Amino acid sequence: MKNIKDCPSEHNSESKVKMLKQVQHDDETELYKKLGELTKNKAAWENSISDVAALLEYDSTKIQAKALWLLGEMGLQHPEKIGKWVPAISDFLNSPVPLLRERALNALGRIGRADFSLIKAYWNDLFRFAKDEAPNVRLNFIWASENIATNTPDIYEDYMGIFAELLADPDDKVRMEAPEIFRVLGKRKPELAAPYIDLLSKISENDSNRVVRIHSKGAIKAFQKATC
Repeated sequence: MKNIKDCPSEHNSESKVKMLKQVQHDDETELYKKLGELTKNKAAWENSISDVAALLEYDSTKIQAKALWLLGEMGLQHPEKIGKWVPAISDFLNSPVPLLRERALNALGRIGRADFSLIKAYWNDLFRFAKDEAPNVRLNFIWASENIATNTPDIYEDYMGIFAELLADPDDKVRMEAPEIFRVLGKRKPELAAPYIDLLSKISENDSNRVVRIHSKGAIKAFQKATC
C-alpha cells in the first residue's frame, strides 16, 4: 500500500472504492503504523483528510478508532476541509463499541472547537453520553464539551446541571475530568459556573480522589480570577 499521505486527496465514488479495496488488503499493523506516521506529519494533513475518512469503512475497530481521532485533529487544524465528513464521524456515536463512541465524541469536540457550526446539528445529541454506560465515554463527553466551550461557551447556559451531576460520578476518572468544564466555562462565562462554586469547594475538600480535589480547586481559581 502507498503511504496514505501520497494518495490522492479528492475521491469520486469509483476512486474511493478502489482505495478501500487497496487498504482492506493491507496488513492492519502496517496500516496503523502509517497512520501513526501521518499523525506526526502535520504538513500532510490538509491533503490527506479524504484518505483518512475512507478508513472509517475499514473492517477494524483499531483502524476506525485511529482514523476518528486523526480526523478530529485534522478538523481542528483545517475546519474548512472537514465538513463533508462530519456526518460519517457522527454515525459512530451510535456504535455498540465504546471506543468508537469515545473517538467520535473526541472528533466532534475538536472540530466543534474550531468551528461550532460544523457540528451544531449533532450538539444536542451529545448530552445523552453524560449517562453512557461506559465511563470512558462519559469522560470523553466532558472532554468534547470542554473543547467546544473553549470558543463557544454561551450555548452551555441551560446544561450546567448535567455537568454538576458528573461531579458525583462513581468513576474516579470521570470525576477527575468533571471539574474541568467548570474551569473552562468559569474562565470565559463565570456566571455559568457561579451557582456551583460552593459545591466545587466541598468537593475540593472532601473528595476521596486527590486529582478531583486539585481540579476542583483549579476550577474555583479560574472563576475567582475571572470575577476579580
